[in-house]
Amino acid sequence: MILKDKGAWAWVPTLYFTQGIPYVLVVTVSVIMYKRLGISNSDIGLYTSWLYLPWVLKPLWSPFVDLKSTKRNWFLTMQLIISLALLGVGLSLPTNSFFVTTLACFWMAAFASATNDIASDGYYMLGLTEKKQAFFVGMRSTFYRLAMITGQGLIVILAGFLENRYGDNTKAWSITMIAAAVLMLTLTVSNFFVTPKYESSTAIAQPKPSSFMQVFSSFFQKPNIGIALAFILTYRLGESQLVKMASPFLLDKVEVGGLGYSTEAVGTIYGTAGVIMLSIGGILGGILISRDGLKKWMLPMVLSLNIPNALYALLAITKTTSIVAVAGTVVMEQFGYGFGFAAFLIYLIYIAEGISKTSHYAIATGFMALGMMLPGMISGYVQEWLGYDGFFVWVVLAALPSLFLLKFLKYPADYGKKSSPDDKHL
Repeated sequence: MILKDKGAWAWVPTLYFTQGIPYVLVVTVSVIMYKRLGISNSDIGLYTSWLYLPWVLKPLWSPFVDLKSTKRNWFLTMQLIISLALLGVGLSLPTNSFFVTTLACFWMAAFASATNDIASDGYYMLGLTEKKQAFFVGMRSTFYRLAMITGQGLIVILAGFLENRYGDNTKAWSITMIAAAVLMLTLTVSNFFVTPKYESSTAIAQPKPSSFMQVFSSFFQKPNIGIALAFILTYRLGESQLVKMASPFLLDKVEVGGLGYSTEAVGTIYGTAGVIMLSIGGILGGILISRDGLKKWMLPMVLSLNIPNALYALLAITKTTSIVAVAGTVVMEQFGYGFGFAAFLIYLIYIAEGISKTSHYAIATGFMALGMMLPGMISGYVQEWLGYDGFFVWVVLAALPSLFLLKFLKYPADYGKKSSPDDKHL
């Protein structure tokens, strides 16, 4: 018999690090890779933003994850598929039609990754009590973001090192993506051994929705769902654009408004002090919500997610290439993201409460992905129109809608703080 919260210190970090790796490779590292292979900013912004689509559409198949098999079987299978898709990217890069074929492989990885997210998040909500969900949200967010730093940092550093060694960007990125596939396979094997079989335990109740359509109708019948969805769509409005153009900004030549940094330098900046501050921010956010509840920290966390974006605008306006200023900007952004995203994750878990929590969480995060995809698609065009300085000023202003909607949100002030009935029996 397996009780809730069993082994959480082992599987939460591993599972969410694994969840973050394919996301960062598909959404962020692909941007750097295509930039280094000569693709234009407008094409990068447009085509890589389409890769968000599986995260937007995942609610359409999320009920199958609820109704068929176990969430553990789902995420292990999807992680294996992601490994194969990344291998396909690495092997197809040296071909003449690399742009089309690598996009196809990234699409496969994106669909598998979105399904992996559904299963992993469902497993998290099933295997942990409410109090532990709030406590571990900082750990979960931190390791997810650490995976993103691994992608933007260590993996990009590897690519930059290989670029310098071989003098051939295509060969360098081909080897890098094959290495990423091996990393993904290793993580899949690790998850096989560290994740308990919660769903086979008689100690954990597993109510399931009665039908496919009941899953969707019950979600849109939740109180104040319109305001909630508007907030979800706009929470990351600034970041959705920043994440697409931050790396091109650092990599572009000074003559066109960039900072002229090398691939390896960009990877090093993201992969050093940024990692430490991200970890501190994410863990601190989870601890504070579990101590005080969501209401007290929602506004400070929304602000911490968005205020550091102003530092990018300052870099672009002043055109400084100082390593101290650039690294400081990245460090503040990483801490702000780690701290600020904790509140958003807890709010999404609150929205998902009910018998179909796995599917409802997938629907909520699907809307979150839509809020990332649509602004990201036009980010390259906006940047080319406004220049980097005007673009980052616009990114700062994009925080205003979510701040306006905050006062209309309804949720228990102490959500994430109070113990659930399950805790009393542990």
